[in-house]
Amino acid sequence: MQTHCPHCEVSLVRINVPGEIREHAPEKAAIVGSCPRCLRVYAAIDHGATDRSTADLPTAVPDGDGGVALVLVLGHLDSIALNRAAIQSLLDYAEAAGTDVFLALDRLADDDSLAPHVDIARRRRQLESLL
Repeated sequence: MQTHCPHCEVSLVRINVPGEIREHAPEKAAIVGSCPRCLRVYAAIDHGATDRSTADLPTAVPDGDGGVALVLVLGHLDSIALNRAAIQSLLDYAEAAGTDVFLALDRLADDDSLAPHVDIARRRRQLESLL
């Protein structure tokens, strides 16, 4: 697995993906790497390293399974139309886990320390209108 984001050179945060949503992870990986700066998500193949959690991501990303689902949503936001089914499934999972996804997206959009790979505020509005 790459240890740094190829776009920003920031260390990736390794996150365990619950089995229920693994089908929506890149390459259906059990562990993904998430960039805490641009919020891109990559499949992890090196299972020997210590896994971290969403606690190492921006504070707007909640801990727990709902936060993991949110991280996967962020990875799909580059194309809402193509990823609509996966996004809907992940949003439902996150909400069932107690995560307010739209509040988290608002907080991520307002975080000046981030350089997201998509315009989160714009994608949030698109999500509301589509879903």
